[in-house]
Amino acid sequence: MRERTMKRLIGIVLLMLVVTQGVMAQVKKPTIMVIPADVWCSSNHYMQSYEAQGIKTDVPDYKAALQNDMDLLNVITKIGELMTERGFPLKDLSATIRSLEQSSAENEMLTSSTSGAILAETPYERLLNRAKADILIEVLWKINETGPKRSVTYTLRGLDAYTNKQIAAASGTGEPSMSAETPVLLEEAVLNNMDNFASQLQAHFDDLQTNGREVTLEVLVFDNGSGLNLESEFDGEMLTDIIDEWLYNNTQEHRYNISDATENHMLMEQVRIPLYRANGMPMDTRNFANNLRRFLRAAPYKVECKLLTKGLGKAILVLGEK
Repeated sequence: MRERTMKRLIGIVLLMLVVTQGVMAQVKKPTIMVIPADVWCSSNHYMQSYEAQGIKTDVPDYKAALQNDMDLLNVITKIGELMTERGFPLKDLSATIRSLEQSSAENEMLTSSTSGAILAETPYERLLNRAKADILIEVLWKINETGPKRSVTYTLRGLDAYTNKQIAAASGTGEPSMSAETPVLLEEAVLNNMDNFASQLQAHFDDLQTNGREVTLEVLVFDNGSGLNLESEFDGEMLTDIIDEWLYNNTQEHRYNISDATENHMLMEQVRIPLYRANGMPMDTRNFANNLRRFLRAAPYKVECKLLTKGLGKAILVLGEK
């Protein structure tokens, strides 16, 4: 009898383990990409100037940094390993850059500072578009030397790739060590805070699954003499109100904010879109805005729209032409 009871208990425990593993497998993890912080790139002279529509901007030159700084490559690899151990899918920075360069169309856009397009994206924004990571992990470190011993002071920042808002952080200084390897010093320093950092990232992603991803949507009007604008009426209802109702019906938990609405301009901020489409595929800003474009093109409105994107988190619809 005792042996039969023991076998039954073992069976129950094994069943509970299987169920637990199944539940854990269903927990979705955000995709991350590890990048050096802007201040690190600037301090180490890995920046490039980018000009669009007469505006000059300095952006990190990740390619040059990866090609010339072995510590950076090793540090990114080590942080990536630590996140992979915690179940986070990783997008590799160097592989993403190579993928970007292999596209001739992207290369033409990268080398042209006056393409004539209404909006231009920086190389940094194109990199994010290619990677499609949910979260960026910025890493910054400094080596401290006291006699033969070395320690590392580090900062990790988790950023929502769509909004650039900080959603997790960890910092500190590791114990002095005789080790000469920067990645080893960094690993020793961050291990105590890594689980808490990963928990912050997961909590943010869980919020996205419940409340939707935050993006920005802007609607403009072509000045082509057609007479169409956002105050144009369809069956007695202004186009502004039609778009407003569509947003109410298609945003997660009906969450969005109309920051500006005139006859030629609408700005919708804090627009919460679902993480996934009805077929299970990921939903991004462009997919969401394209659904609105299709809606406006269909009867009874039949409004032509041009869809543009700026980075991962902003889409622009220009009404009146395609």
